[in-house]
Amino acid sequence: MHERRGLPMMSSSSKEPEASDGLKTFGAVLKSFRKRAGLTQEELAPEVGCSSHFLSSIEQGRRFPPPGFVDRCEAALDAFGTLRLAANQLSRKPGLATWFRQWALLEQEAVALYTYECRLIPGLLQTPAYARTLFVNQLPPLSDEQIEEQLVARMERQRLLTERPNTAYSFILEEHLFLRGVGGHDVTMELIDHVLALAERRNIEVQIMPVVREQHAGLHGPMRLLETPEHRWFAYAEGQESGQLLSDPNVVSILQMRYARMRAQALSFEESVNLLKRMRGAR
Repeated sequence: MHERRGLPMMSSSSKEPEASDGLKTFGAVLKSFRKRAGLTQEELAPEVGCSSHFLSSIEQGRRFPPPGFVDRCEAALDAFGTLRLAANQLSRKPGLATWFRQWALLEQEAVALYTYECRLIPGLLQTPAYARTLFVNQLPPLSDEQIEEQLVARMERQRLLTERPNTAYSFILEEHLFLRGVGGHDVTMELIDHVLALAERRNIEVQIMPVVREQHAGLHGPMRLLETPEHRWFAYAEGQESGQLLSDPNVVSILQMRYARMRAQALSFEESVNLLKRMRGAR
């Protein structure tokens, strides 16, 4: 439940998150200095260590500048400290656990994202009703305002699934996550419908790990793996009140090995979809 991120509220008409004034201002300042230097986004992006798409998102005020980005831009654009000053005015609303922030930044540019979960439905796949149930039952209790902030944040994060159609998403989910009935029957049925709808997208693969399985390579717990545009692999592991970004190639390789084995041990994509459909038809 630590995939929470406080972001600007949605407008009632578009239901799309609005960029904050601070991010818009920083983006405008960055764009101004880039043009002053006579550089295109495609020319500046490699100098500051990101893709032109990500640079464009920052200039539009839709993405928070990652660690080190501002300093690299200052050096590349000779911005007299102006970008650093503008960045200092940015603030994050409550919602994103500190240990999750670096992973969330990598996630936004990933070309492949693999997730294994045995505790709860991953945030990227949750429905509003399912997510709200998690927030309402969180301890220590959250205020109504915090619940709404985190709900908006989680739904905004799910835009990754539609905004990045060329990213390959793989989810291995334990069968018992759907059998537990979090939120009640109606919430579970809606959740299954939602996951089935997402599974129809060409870039999203969902596999179910059966409750009964004599051999299971994921008994060490949940894991996430991602591949960057530069084809580097990272992993992330999370506990109750902590998270760890893993970059050691030896450790990441071990987790890749386990994930690959789990893909063979879980039901196939077709079998998983059929199982969810049978669950959906159960009364």
